Amino acid sequence: MYPEVTQKEKTVRALLGWYWIREKHGSLFDRGSADSYYGRGMDPHYGGVGGESGPRVAVTDPMEVAEYKEGYLYNERFGDKKSWD
Repeated sequence: MYPEVTQKEKTVRALLGWYWIREKHGSLFDRGSADSYYGRGMDPHYGGVGGESGPRVAVTDPMEVAEYKEGYLYNERFGDKKSWD
C-alpha cells in the first residue's frame, strides 16, 4: 500500500519519533494521505485522530512538511477518494 522505505529511512524515522512511521495512524504521511482522501487541501500536521496519536500538531519544519506532502501526493496518484454519495 505504501511506497517502499529503505532500512536506513526506517531507522532515521524511528529515531525522530513515531510520527515518521508511515504505517502509524496519525503520522505525517498518514495525515497527508487522509487529507487527500477526504478532498481537503494540504495542511501539514500529525496526530489529532484519537488513540495514541495525541493532539493535532501543525508542522512547519521543511522535513516534516515534505513527509506530509509525500502522503498527500501518494494518495493523489495511487489512492482513492471518499465518495460522499
